Order: sequence, then C-alpha cells, then structure tokens
Amino acid sequence: MGGRSAAYEGELRRAREIALSEISRAAADLGANAVVGVDIDYETVGAQGAMLMVSISGTAVYLE
Repeated sequence: MGGRSAAYEGELRRAREIALSEISRAAADLGANAVVGVDIDYETVGAQGAMLMVSISGTAVYLE
C-alpha cells in the first residue's frame, strides 16, 4: 500500500506555485495578461531522486 507524505506534497505544492509565478511574470514581461494551455511536469532527478524538477510551459496571450 502506498502512503502520502505531507512534506513531499507540500514541496510539490510549493514548486508548482513558484513555477506558475515565474511563467506569469515572464508572460507579463512580454506584454501578456494571461497564459493559456499550461502544462506542468514533475520529475525527480539526482542521486536517489533527491531533487525535484518542475517544468512548465504555456502560451502568453493578451486578452481584451
């Protein structure tokens, strides 16, 4: 049976919030006011999966 780790889930949530904040800021720097088609991927990397990598992509758009 699998279990849930509150600490691990907290780190995933924190990483997601950082990634969304960074993509929003990058879009704003381009003059956009929204990001559509957002895709977030999580990957563990490093020795024994000691690090978490979050990749985010989307399309910056300007909505009137």
